[in-house]
Amino acid sequence: MKPMKKFSNSFLLFSILSIFLLLFCMILSVSYGAVPVAYHNVINAIKNVGLEEYETLVVATRIPRVVFGVISGAALSISGVMMQAITRNPIADPSILGVNTGASLFVVCGMAFFHISSSYEYIWLAFIGAALTAVLVYGLAACGNGGVTPMKLALAGTATSIALQSMINTIMLPNGQVMDSFRFWQVGNIGAASWDDIKTILPYFMVGFVLSIIVIHPLNAIALGDEMAISLGINVTLTRVLAALAGVLLCASTTALAGPIGFVGLMVPHLVRAIVGPDLKKVIPLSALLGACLLLIADLIGRIFGRPGEIESGIITAFLGAPVFILIIRKVKVQSL
Repeated sequence: MKPMKKFSNSFLLFSILSIFLLLFCMILSVSYGAVPVAYHNVINAIKNVGLEEYETLVVATRIPRVVFGVISGAALSISGVMMQAITRNPIADPSILGVNTGASLFVVCGMAFFHISSSYEYIWLAFIGAALTAVLVYGLAACGNGGVTPMKLALAGTATSIALQSMINTIMLPNGQVMDSFRFWQVGNIGAASWDDIKTILPYFMVGFVLSIIVIHPLNAIALGDEMAISLGINVTLTRVLAALAGVLLCASTTALAGPIGFVGLMVPHLVRAIVGPDLKKVIPLSALLGACLLLIADLIGRIFGRPGEIESGIITAFLGAPVFILIIRKVKVQSL
């Protein structure tokens, strides 16, 4: 019992540290940017006490950005956990599997052909595009001998992303208005978030999060092998469908409003598993916390180093995530987690 108790204590410790880290990142994100605001003035600005109207406006503008960043980072991380769990593939991630690009294609089609502009419609278009792309990539990876392997899945995702991106360019480039609307969105950024965006994304995030919690026990059983899971009474097909639905919903809702932000769902689950092990009861909540921290830090770095403008957070996460992806590829010598 001692090792189990030690493991539980370490999980509790890392959970508390992650919560404090997230709070610290939120304070930093509100305080720093093109116009810095002192820490003690942040609370005063929220209360609107004793500060200039400009400082109060700066803080009020950054708060929805921070809240949206927390939700988006958590959603992308949990989506990565779901995709890695159902495929038993350590390099599964919405950006690597082409899911983000599929969502982007349907969004740009909505802009160009149906003149769609509402966040609600973006989410449903992104969800359909992400779901169809996930099925296509998995189908391509399953072709041939050897079944679905991490390398085949990554290659299928890369090839699909290239093909879909060429379709996006074909639709976008002849239409200047669509290109202007789409070019900033496609990089991935949380800077334009508003309270309306948060209200729009929150129900989808909650549904995806609840689904991911529901499938924790079955996915832990599937990690032992499909035969073992079936012998334990697990409906393997239904579990994978629900987990895929959760992952695609979380990814698509975030992509629809923030653009295709990559590598968050790849980096964070690997870090969490290295800390607390493979149990999804521990991996999912910690991934949500650290994913939120990572996206806030990426957004903060982009604002600080991009002054007086900003570097989109999608560029920062790609810059941080590419070396991690290369490292994982080099270390992957097994076909499952």
